[in-house]
Amino acid sequence: MTTTLRISWDAASARRAERQFLAGPAGPGTPVAEVVGAMRGAHAQVLSAAEVSVGMRAAGVTRADVRAALWEERSLIKTYGPRGTVHLLPARELPLFSAALTAVPTGPSPFPPDVRLTEDQAGQVVTAIGDALDGRCLTLDELSEEVVARTGPWAGDRVMPAFQDLWPRWRQVMHRAGWAGTLCFGPNRGRKATYTRPPRGDGGAGDARSAPRSDRAGAARPGPRDGRGVEAGDALARFVQRYLHAYGPATPQHFARWLAAPPGWATALFGELAAGGRIEVVDFEGTPAWVAAGDTDFPDGPPRGVRLLPYFDAYVVAGQPRERLFPGPAYQRALGGGQAGNYPVLLVDGVVAGVWHQRRRGRRTTVTVEPLVRLTARQERELGEQAERVGEVLEATAELVVGEVTVGPHA
Repeated sequence: MTTTLRISWDAASARRAERQFLAGPAGPGTPVAEVVGAMRGAHAQVLSAAEVSVGMRAAGVTRADVRAALWEERSLIKTYGPRGTVHLLPARELPLFSAALTAVPTGPSPFPPDVRLTEDQAGQVVTAIGDALDGRCLTLDELSEEVVARTGPWAGDRVMPAFQDLWPRWRQVMHRAGWAGTLCFGPNRGRKATYTRPPRGDGGAGDARSAPRSDRAGAARPGPRDGRGVEAGDALARFVQRYLHAYGPATPQHFARWLAAPPGWATALFGELAAGGRIEVVDFEGTPAWVAAGDTDFPDGPPRGVRLLPYFDAYVVAGQPRERLFPGPAYQRALGGGQAGNYPVLLVDGVVAGVWHQRRRGRRTTVTVEPLVRLTARQERELGEQAERVGEVLEATAELVVGEVTVGPHA
C-alpha cells in the first residue's frame, strides 16, 4: 500500500524560499534571467518594484543590471504574463509561456455586448499588432493607428471603460498579443512607453494565426506547435511542473488563482497530468496537493531570516495557502482587499510579519518598516541589512525607520 508523503507548511515554505533565492541570494555572476525564471516571472507593472524583486534575490545586482538585461542583453522580455499583467520573463522561456498562456481558456468578457470583440475580431487585432510591430518600436498612439488601419474603424471605437477614461476597443486583447508572442515592451521614448515584437532569437512564439485557441468554458482545443516545436499540451505540462517546482505543493485552485484561469479547467488539467505521471499527489497539511513527479525532497526545518519584498513580489502573490503566508494580523494589514501584493511586505521566517514603504529623495531613500511581531536582536540587525540592500538595488543610500506605514495599498 502506497503511503502519501506528508509535507508541512514549514517544509514547503523553506523549499520555496530556497528555490527563489530568498533563503540566500544568488551568487555573483548568476544571470539575472535565471533569478527571474526561478520566480516564474517578476511582476513589472511598476518596473522599480520588479527591479527590487530581482535585486533582493541576487548578490550585487542593481536596477542598472536588470535594465541592462532587459534593454541591452535582451535576456529578459517585458510583456504580458500570468493574469494578463505586465511581467519580466526570461527570453529563453518566452516560447513556453506563450504556448501555455494561449492555451488557457478565456473567461467571459467583463464588457457589455456592444463593447466586446468577437473572437474573429480579436484574432484580427492580435495579427495586426504583430504585423505593425515587426521590426519597429511604436508608441501606444502609433500602434493604435496601425491596428485600426489594418482592421477597421470598429477597432478604434473609444468604448472600453478604463481608469476613468474610454480606450479604443482593440485594447481589450492587447495582453493576448503579448501571450501570442507578437508584442512586448520596448525602451521608453521620453516618457512614453513603446511596444515592439520579440526578436525571433529571443523566443518569439509565432503569431495569432498559429496560436492555440481555447473554448470559453472548457479545455484548450488542440493547438499547433509554438515557435520551437512545443506542442500546446506538452507546454502546459511543463508549465505546471515548473510552477510546482517553485510553489508546490499546490492545488489546482492555487494554480488557477495564480494564472487567473477557470478552476474547473485547472482541476481537469491536474487530473490529466497526474494520470500521465507528470505530477504526483502529497498530503500538504491535511489537504491533497501536487508536486512535479519525483520532486519530493524538502528541507527538514522552517525558513529562517528577514526579507523585504516589494509590491507584487512573486513569492507573496503565488504563495498558498494565503492564510498561512499571512498569519494573524498580517492577513488584515498586509492584504489589500484580500489581494496579495498591494503592500510591500516584511517577511520573517518565511511568513508575512509586517509592511514597509520607501520614499526616495535624490540619492537617499527612507525605508519605513512597520513590524507586526516583536523582532529579536538578530532579526533587527537583518532588517537593517535588508534596508541597506534596498538602497543598493535602487542605487541610493537608505535610511531605516521603524514605525507606522501611513501609505495606503497600491491601486
